[in-house]
Amino acid sequence: MTALHTWFLAPLQHEFMQRGLVVALLVGVACAVLSCFLVLKGWSLMGDAVSHAVLPGIVVAYVLSLPLAAGAFAAGLGCAVAAGYLRDTSRLKEDAVLAIVFSGMFALGMVLFVKIDTDQHLNHILFGNMLGVTFGDIIEVAVIVIPSVALVLARRRDLVVYCFDPIQARALGLSVAWLHFGLLAFLSLTIVASLKAVGVILVIAMLITPGATGFLLAQRFDAMLAISVASATTASIGGTLLSFHADSATGPTIVVLQAALFVAALIVRPVIRRAQEPAGAAVETRRLS
Repeated sequence: MTALHTWFLAPLQHEFMQRGLVVALLVGVACAVLSCFLVLKGWSLMGDAVSHAVLPGIVVAYVLSLPLAAGAFAAGLGCAVAAGYLRDTSRLKEDAVLAIVFSGMFALGMVLFVKIDTDQHLNHILFGNMLGVTFGDIIEVAVIVIPSVALVLARRRDLVVYCFDPIQARALGLSVAWLHFGLLAFLSLTIVASLKAVGVILVIAMLITPGATGFLLAQRFDAMLAISVASATTASIGGTLLSFHADSATGPTIVVLQAALFVAALIVRPVIRRAQEPAGAAVETRRLS
C-alpha cells in the first residue's frame, strides 16, 4: 500500500508535474464534453480538419505579433466555414471536402513555419508540451475552457436535438444555423485551448475517443456524457503520472490510455448488452400484458 501511495504522490512533488496535471484535466474534460456531440453528429473528420487548419493561423499570428490563440481560432473557424461552403456549393461529399481543406491548410502551415525564423519548436506545436506549461498558460486554458464547457452544457439539449436530426430541431423552432456555427466555434476554442498541452496532432484523439467510449456503453446522452468525462479524467490523471515513472511524453501517454479504455469498453459492451436485455424483455412483457 505504501508503494502505491508513493507511486501516486512522488510525481506531484514537482511543480511542473502539478501544472501538467491541472492542464491535462482542464483539456481532458473540455475535449470529453465536446466529444459526445462530435460523435453523435459524425464530425470526427471536422475535428481533424480544424485541428490541422490552426497551424497557418499560429504562424501568421506569430509574424504579426498577435496572440497565437487568436490566430489559431480564426484559422480553425475559417477552415470549418470554408469546408461548409464548399460542401454546399460543389458536388463533392463532405469527407472529400474536409480532406482537401485540412491537408491543404496543414501543408500551408508547414511551408510558412519553415520559412520564418522562430523560437517555437515544431514538435511542441504538433505534439504539445504538457509538462512545459506555465502558470499563465493554465490561466489562459481555464479562461477558454470553463466558459465554453458551461455554455455547451447549458445548451446540451438543443445541441443533442441538432446532432440527431437538424430537421426536427428546425421544426421545434431552434436556430439550426446558430447551433451549427456555435458548435464549430466551441470546437475551435477547445482545439486552441489544447494546443500547448497536446498539439494539433493528438488533440483529435482526445476529441473523439472519450465520446466513442461513452457511446459504446451508454443508452442515454447524460450517461454517455458522464462516461466520456470519467474516461478522459482517468486517462489524464493516469497518463500524467505514468509518463513520469515511464519517462515518456505525457500527451501521447494520455492518448494511449484513452485508447486502452476504448478497447476495454469494446470488450465489455456485449456483456453489458446481455445484462440489459432480460430487464428490457421483462419491461416489454409487462407492457404488453
